[in-house]
Amino acid sequence: MPLLKNEQDRIFTYKDYLTWNDNEGWELIDGVAYSMAPSPSVNHQRVAMELGRQFANFLSDKPCEVFSVPFDVRLPETNEDDEDSKNVVQPDIVVICDSSKLDEKGCKGVPDLTIEIVSPASASIDNIKKMDLYEKNGVKEYWIVHPIYKIVTIYKIMENGSYGKPEIYSEKDKIEVELLKELTVDLGPVFGGKRGHT
Repeated sequence: MPLLKNEQDRIFTYKDYLTWNDNEGWELIDGVAYSMAPSPSVNHQRVAMELGRQFANFLSDKPCEVFSVPFDVRLPETNEDDEDSKNVVQPDIVVICDSSKLDEKGCKGVPDLTIEIVSPASASIDNIKKMDLYEKNGVKEYWIVHPIYKIVTIYKIMENGSYGKPEIYSEKDKIEVELLKELTVDLGPVFGGKRGHT
């Protein structure tokens, strides 16, 4: 469930966000502040580490880069100043291929691929609010990873700017990442199985 930061019904911006020095993380979606607490579970961390490892190994000598939480992605509206942005999120894993979007604060602009690892507290945000936000901003691939059920749901942007029918993969599958040619993600080790030979 979202936790509004102090003031009910107030619209927050990135300028406000930068003044918060809490130990707990926050995200802004359409100006609403959502708490990222509590900390992710051990299983969540294992899934994130293995996914990040597979992406990082593949991208080590390529122009695209992979980042993991905590990493701010600011999504300002067209012609909106950075500090006025009402959308600041921290995907569990993000791939960015345009280095001009990177600065010392994170990423300003639309990532190419985002991955959210679902926890019981984040399920509705990941499946509804973030999916709408990523679709509206044109994130090419959005992965929703369910550690408990050991499935990955992938949404891809179509020519009309909307996400098409989701692709669903289980722990026995290997995902050929359309966005990153030649990358195959092995879900066996992601969900705790043995690494396959590829």
